Amino acid sequence: MRYGRFLFFLAIIIIPLMASVQPASGEGSGQKVYVIPVQQEIERGLEAFLKRSIKDAENAGADHIIFEINTPGGRVDSASKIAEIIRDTKIPTTAYIVKEAFSAGAYIALNADEIVMKPSTAIGSAAVIDSRGNTAGKKAKSAWIAEMEAAAELNNRDPKYARAMADDDMEIRELGLKRGELLTMTANQAVKVGYAERIVNNRSELLSYLKLEDASVTKEKQSLAEKVARFVTNPVVVPILLSIGFLGMVIELFTAGFGIAGIIGISSMFLYFFGHLLAGLAGWESIALFILGIILLLLEVFVPGGIVGILGLAAVIASLVMAAGSITTIVTSMGIALLVTILGAFLFLKFFGYKGPLRKLVLFDSTSTEKGYISSKQRQDLTGRIAESITPLRPSGTAELDGEYLDVVTEGSFIQKGKPVRIVKVQGSRIVVREVKDYHEGGM
Repeated sequence: MRYGRFLFFLAIIIIPLMASVQPASGEGSGQKVYVIPVQQEIERGLEAFLKRSIKDAENAGADHIIFEINTPGGRVDSASKIAEIIRDTKIPTTAYIVKEAFSAGAYIALNADEIVMKPSTAIGSAAVIDSRGNTAGKKAKSAWIAEMEAAAELNNRDPKYARAMADDDMEIRELGLKRGELLTMTANQAVKVGYAERIVNNRSELLSYLKLEDASVTKEKQSLAEKVARFVTNPVVVPILLSIGFLGMVIELFTAGFGIAGIIGISSMFLYFFGHLLAGLAGWESIALFILGIILLLLEVFVPGGIVGILGLAAVIASLVMAAGSITTIVTSMGIALLVTILGAFLFLKFFGYKGPLRKLVLFDSTSTEKGYISSKQRQDLTGRIAESITPLRPSGTAELDGEYLDVVTEGSFIQKGKPVRIVKVQGSRIVVREVKDYHEGGM
């Protein structure tokens, strides 16, 4: 009896306590939200991070993904692949613009199911730019405009505004857009034309709008490796790494032993491949091909022939292209690296000279009389002496002096055999003679 009363009393206490810990809103109970930042420049490293983050959200059974966007834009190819990943996920998505979504960032936002913006934020200005920072050609521009319009139509947005973001040949009077300008919309303008669903001040308001205020929120963060990958795959950093890598390895060939130049060069190339490997661009086959190319180049240094060196160079170039993911970027980067390497190697050799293994292949010493090099025996003592031509000189021939036969040459005239000749000049092995017209034995 006492035991039953105890259980009844315990139930009276526990049941209200259990009710008090239930979520305030049942709609968000047990739901999961993943917040994924889309920040800084859009490049291959960000693409790899977003791909991994969306996969984490899918594996965790997330109910919603929020992309917090603040980017000036970046690579169009990376933006296209990111957009494809966003479209492929079954999880509802919201692009939350916390500052700016320009260029490729605007395109990514348009591929989300909803767009929500903070006050004083902007979206638009999506001209496609080539690797040199110039506006791309008509073909690339046309393709990009089509992609912008298609992204807008995904969620029934008027495509003319997306086109105006990428095409400066449009005029939209209600937004004050004139020809020659690209469309950039404020948060209020985006809501007005149906490009943004809501303006909220913070993430809490956003979750409330999505009816997910009681959901558990997981914010994805970049790992150290992913941060390195984003840095290394940046189009500005790639030519710097290649320049340092090439120059370091070339300088190592001109120095004795293995030193700091080789370490720096190899480290730069390691960073290049490591970053692109983490970004999902490079495979182990590209790294193996690069190592094979370096080995062949080293063999060419010690076993000259040409074919091995050409194969090694081709392997190195092929490995860099395979790892890059973009032929345009890698060709430009290798061109810059080549110029830097040639200039740097020239300056190094000028000031520090040759001390490495290339001394076996190249003759660096010059031969000069000052250094003791003599091409033939000098006979300056013969100058002024009288000899006798024992063959006709036409203009070269043989003369005899004190029983010694000399190969001589005249100044251009013909001298018959048996004539006295004076030695007027000696230049190495060349002895120049002139006929003596009035010569008598013992003097002139």
